Amino acid sequence: MQKGHMLTISCVALALILGCDKTETIGPRPVGSTSTDQGWLVPKNLVIDGGPGKDGIPSVDKPTFVVASEVDYLPAEDLVIVIKMKGQVRAYPHDILDWHEIVNDRLGGVPFAITYCPLTGTGVAWDRLVQGIETTFGVSGLLYNSNLMPYDRYTESTWSQQRLDCVNGTLLGAPIPTYEIVETSFSSFRTTYPEGEVMSTDTGFDRPYGDYPYGRYLQHDELLFPVTRRDDRLPLKERTLGVLIGKEGRRVYQFSQTSSNIEMSRDTLNGQALILVRSNEHNLLVAFGDDGRSLALADDPFPAILEDEEGQTYDFMGLPLDDSSDASSLYLPNQFIGYWFSWGTFYSGIEISSW
Repeated sequence: MQKGHMLTISCVALALILGCDKTETIGPRPVGSTSTDQGWLVPKNLVIDGGPGKDGIPSVDKPTFVVASEVDYLPAEDLVIVIKMKGQVRAYPHDILDWHEIVNDRLGGVPFAITYCPLTGTGVAWDRLVQGIETTFGVSGLLYNSNLMPYDRYTESTWSQQRLDCVNGTLLGAPIPTYEIVETSFSSFRTTYPEGEVMSTDTGFDRPYGDYPYGRYLQHDELLFPVTRRDDRLPLKERTLGVLIGKEGRRVYQFSQTSSNIEMSRDTLNGQALILVRSNEHNLLVAFGDDGRSLALADDPFPAILEDEEGQTYDFMGLPLDDSSDASSLYLPNQFIGYWFSWGTFYSGIEISSW
């Protein structure tokens, strides 16, 4: 449970960080009236106004990109969210997402939004087609379980990022389709895709990219905003991978506590056979759908991750490393990394893999 003075201090800090003029209007408080009156799928009194207000944290709607081999504004160890779309990949740095939380983009002709919540450490790629209409998402300024609540600019409905559905508005109850993503270090992305695109700091906004906006938040277990339940089975802010398959399949996987080598394990979740790969050295933790290709750890060095019975190797996005091969890419089921407290909060009693 967070202490009142911690919340007050945090909100003043957020006000200063976000450049608000009147800190007295900033504060975690239950939401009163909204622009819609269609009910909520989550307890309305637990929906918190985080302070900046609607679009107070601005989405980036016209992102620009730099070839990975030419990037000079990211340290090698910095985290990026990598999306795979029709065989193409693109990376979005946490350093930028920390300040914007949503990037509306298009790749391979497909409109999507990278949504990222710095407080829960969750990054998910969302479809931008709402009721068949292409729209963009913005930051509502609201939080549920300390997690981002985007709104779509077509219907003004409010969504929950980690629940992956609409929780208020005309689309109440609608699930949000997602796309394949992996979170890893910039170094791993650059090694694998030296010609891949990385979002640039030319966003149209003046922000101190590279400076973390939430102070010492990651260095202790205190939270800035209340959550519905606290699960202490793991350190609250440990980065963990959650895999979601169907309505019942939920499981969390951890990075290795003892080895930096590339490791592989097999599992089954809600009837889906999985191959898990993790590496502390390359900051990777990813689940692939096992489609019967007899995959094993690759003998070749990184960026090769897995190898099939015909000797074809695959990278961390599941793409074949041999461009001339007709091998199909490996499937990435719905998954994303988040701080443990968020998985324990949103999915009560979620199983933690013993791997």
